Amino acid sequence: MASLNVGNVGEYLREQRRNAQLSLRQLADAAGVSNPYLSQIERGLRKPSAEILQQLAKALRISAETLYVQAGMLEERDRDELEVHAAILADPTINERQKQVLIQIYESFRKENAVVEEPVPAEPMPAGSMPADPSPADPMPAAPVQPKTA
Repeated sequence: MASLNVGNVGEYLREQRRNAQLSLRQLADAAGVSNPYLSQIERGLRKPSAEILQQLAKALRISAETLYVQAGMLEERDRDELEVHAAILADPTINERQKQVLIQIYESFRKENAVVEEPVPAEPMPAGSMPADPSPADPMPAAPVQPKTA
């Protein structure tokens, strides 16, 4: 496990708290930590435990994983995902509910696309044969044409 970069997580927490328009006291109350302790974390004087980071993430409505990465507790697995989260959370033109909805939609798309398996390579076809059309233009087969009798 990497060593904690205490100052970095404190600065990040302060930025997220300000983006959420919360006072130090409001965030401390919401996260269930003392006001002086949170102040010390933000100033880089204390290193918060994973449990405290989880409580702070919940109160800020951000990913706990993001805080773990900032604290050096987790390896950064997917920088793009975290950057998208940070960009959404930092946008001052949308409210907190809209930010959370955007993040949920983004995460659902990522999960959906991760589940999609690689296509299985087709078996070689015998020479001269034609592949079947998996999606015919007309789903209903045409009825046989009956000759007209006069």
